[in-house]
Amino acid sequence: EAGKESWKRRSFRDLIKEYRLTGRARRLAIRPGSPMVGHRLDDLKLRERYGANVIGLERWRRFRRVIVNVTGGTEFRARDVLLIDMSASEVDLREFCGEQMLEPMILRGEYFSDQALDVGMAEVSLLPESGLTGQTLREMAFRTRYGLNVVGLRRAGEAMAGLLVDEPIQLGDIMLVVGDWKLINQLSQQNRDFLVLSLPVEEQDASPAHSQAPHAIFCLALMVALMLTDEIPNPIAAIIACLLMGKFRCIDMESAYKAIHWPSIILIVGMMPFALALQKTGGVDLIVHGLMEFGGGYGPYIMLVCLFVMCAAIGLFISNTATAVLMAPIALAAAKSMGVSPYPFAMIVAMAASAAFMTPVSSPVNTLVLGPGNYKFSDFVKLGVPFTVIVMIVSVVMVPMLFPF
Repeated sequence: EAGKESWKRRSFRDLIKEYRLTGRARRLAIRPGSPMVGHRLDDLKLRERYGANVIGLERWRRFRRVIVNVTGGTEFRARDVLLIDMSASEVDLREFCGEQMLEPMILRGEYFSDQALDVGMAEVSLLPESGLTGQTLREMAFRTRYGLNVVGLRRAGEAMAGLLVDEPIQLGDIMLVVGDWKLINQLSQQNRDFLVLSLPVEEQDASPAHSQAPHAIFCLALMVALMLTDEIPNPIAAIIACLLMGKFRCIDMESAYKAIHWPSIILIVGMMPFALALQKTGGVDLIVHGLMEFGGGYGPYIMLVCLFVMCAAIGLFISNTATAVLMAPIALAAAKSMGVSPYPFAMIVAMAASAAFMTPVSSPVNTLVLGPGNYKFSDFVKLGVPFTVIVMIVSVVMVPMLFPF
């Protein structure tokens, strides 16, 4: 257990405690008329004068605040909100805010932990062969070169206090850097001078394109709107939305490729020839003949019930996607045999395949929650059977009303 605990990834809270960052974070808004407005960060010398290390800022863009990465050339504007690390404890915050016309803002979470989607942390160390050993952060031009801020330094297992910008970095020192997650990942990929030792657990939840969320929602809404118009085929509408996602940089080609669930694709592609083989060999006609003998004489409503039950039974063993692929030809053939519209029969198959509640294997969603929720197979049966019966009754009554025979 001790070995497992030592390998456990740390969180923002753990790093804040280890590097003694508690109480150092400030969130300050620049008032109109502030002497900082229109000036670059390097020209203001805030770190030298006040021990104030600006690690990011919030700026209004398109009716919302976004986190902007800060470099030495960043020019401040009125109403920008600065995320500041106050490393010099002797500096009077009121005096600092008064001189620079800054307004303290509410800060939720310790040391910007509530900004973990945009502001990241990582532990970094110099490589033995690096030529930067012995240089200070100022001499390295660390913030200018890498876009990140060093807010903590551990030497011989102890966190150092005070300003670190003029502290020579020795081999074996561990630096805590703060900044944009993308820049941290870039630093981890270049191995000439630095090695990223560890990333906190919050890195798993950080959205790589968090600022593009409105564009992604727009693409989704546009796709749904195009599908509702019936003027554009559904596959074309989906392709348009995907292309716009790429245009707005919501996703790149590598991420899109990794997002494809290949088992589902193979399953669908494999089941389509199987369904075609049932048609060519007469398997569909045989099944339809059996359904007609069983429920054909009682009218189309009973046939809908039979199709729903059959879909639900098949869904106990294979995924709902494969069930829909297999049952669609059977439903269409049954409608043709009865001389009624195929639309309610096809819709019943869709509803029955979607009502995959009874087993964990009926749907990938059920499988995903099986482990984290510590559910048993019987739990799905207990809740799934009543829900399936309810969906069946509602579907058999409502579908013919919306899609008449």
